[in-house]
Amino acid sequence: MTTDHPKTKLFYGWLVVAAAFVVTFVGFGSAYTFSSFVESLQRDFGASRGSVSLVFSFAGFLYFGLGVISGPFADRWGARNLAALGMGLVGLGLVLASQAQTIVQVYAAYSIGIGAGVGCAYVPTLGAVQRWFVKRRGFASGLAVSGIGVGTLVMPPLATWLIANLGWRDAYLVLGIMAAVIGIGSSLLISDDPRRHGTGPDGDPLDQLSGSPARQGVSIRDAVRTRRFAGLYAACLISAFGVFVPFVHLVPFAVDHQVAPAAAVLLLGMIGVGSTAGRFFLGGIADRIGRDTFLIAMYAGMAVSLAIWAVASGFWSLAIFALLFGVFYGGWVAILPAVVTDHFGGRNVGGIIGILYTSVAIGTLLGPSAAGFAFDVSHSYVIPIAISAAANVVAALIAVATMRTGSPVASTVPS
Repeated sequence: MTTDHPKTKLFYGWLVVAAAFVVTFVGFGSAYTFSSFVESLQRDFGASRGSVSLVFSFAGFLYFGLGVISGPFADRWGARNLAALGMGLVGLGLVLASQAQTIVQVYAAYSIGIGAGVGCAYVPTLGAVQRWFVKRRGFASGLAVSGIGVGTLVMPPLATWLIANLGWRDAYLVLGIMAAVIGIGSSLLISDDPRRHGTGPDGDPLDQLSGSPARQGVSIRDAVRTRRFAGLYAACLISAFGVFVPFVHLVPFAVDHQVAPAAAVLLLGMIGVGSTAGRFFLGGIADRIGRDTFLIAMYAGMAVSLAIWAVASGFWSLAIFALLFGVFYGGWVAILPAVVTDHFGGRNVGGIIGILYTSVAIGTLLGPSAAGFAFDVSHSYVIPIAISAAANVVAALIAVATMRTGSPVASTVPS
C-alpha cells in the first residue's frame, strides 16, 4: 500500500524576487560601469573628469524620476512589459555608446539610454515584488534590491577586464548585448498578481483570502493626499540631499586627507559591500520589529554614520564609516517599497512608489552638487557633511511624527 504525499510547490513569488534581483543587477550594474570607461574616453575624446559627475547626476535623476511615469504605467499594463522595455533601453544605450563618434554621443547614449532604461524598469519591478508578500515583504524587498549592490561590485571590474582585452568600444557592445539578453529574459519571469498562479501573497491558499490583498489599496490621488504620504515624502526628500553626498565626495575627501587615490577608490566599494549586506539581511529584521520602526532606525543610523565621517581622517576610520553607512543606506533602500505597500496597498503601488521616488530624484540631482559648491566656497567638507547628517536627523523626526497617523490599509498588514 502506498501513500501519496502532496508535492511541495515552489512559491512563484520567490522567482519574481529572483527576476527583480537580476533586473536591478543588470540595470544599476551597467550604470556603474561608466567610471571604468573614463580613462579611455579621456584618451580618445579628451573628456573632462569634471563632466562625469554631471552625467551621473542626470542619469540618477532619471533612475528615480521616471518612476512617476513608469509606476502608473506598470500598474495598468504590467510590470513585466515595463521591465522588459527598460532592459532593452539599457542594452541599446550601451550598444549606441560603442558606436559613438563624439564624447557628447557617448554621454547621451549612457545618460538617456541607461538612465531611461533603469527608470522604466526599477519602480515597476519593485512594485511587482510587493504584491507577492505581506508577512515577509521587507525580506523579499531587500533581496530584490540587493541586486543593485551586487551589480555595483561585479559589473565595473567586468567592464575593466573587457576594456583591457577588447577595447572600450567592443566592451560597450558586449555589455549591451549581455544587458539586453539577461535583463529582458529575467523580466519575462515577473508577474504582478499571485492569483494568476493559483495562490495568495506569501503562498497562502486562495480559499483563505477575502478578496485579493495583492490588489487591495487606494488610488494614487487618495494616497498622496494623506498625512502619512506627506511624511514619507518629506523625510525622503530631506534625507536624499545628504544620502548621495558620499557617493560623489568621499573619494576626494579621502585624497585631501592623505589617503592614496587607489585606496580612496576602495572606500566606494566598501559602501557597496555594506549596502549589499544591509539589503540582504536587514529586511528580515524589519519584518520582525516593525517596518515603520525600522525605517526610523535607518535614518538615525545614516545620521550617526555621517557624523563619524565628519571626524574621520585616515583610511581605516573612513572605511568604518563607509561600511556602516552602506549598511544603513542599503536597509533604507530595501524597506521603502515595503512601507509604502503596508500603508497604501498593492493596487497602485507602482504609481505611489514612483511619486515617492521623485523626492529621491531631486536629492540625487541637487545634493552632491550643493556639497561641491559649499566646498568650493569654504575649501572644507565640514559644512556639507554636517548638513547631510542633520538632514537625516530631521528625516527621522518627521518619520516619528507621522508614523502613527492613519493610513488607508495599514491596519490590514504588519507595520
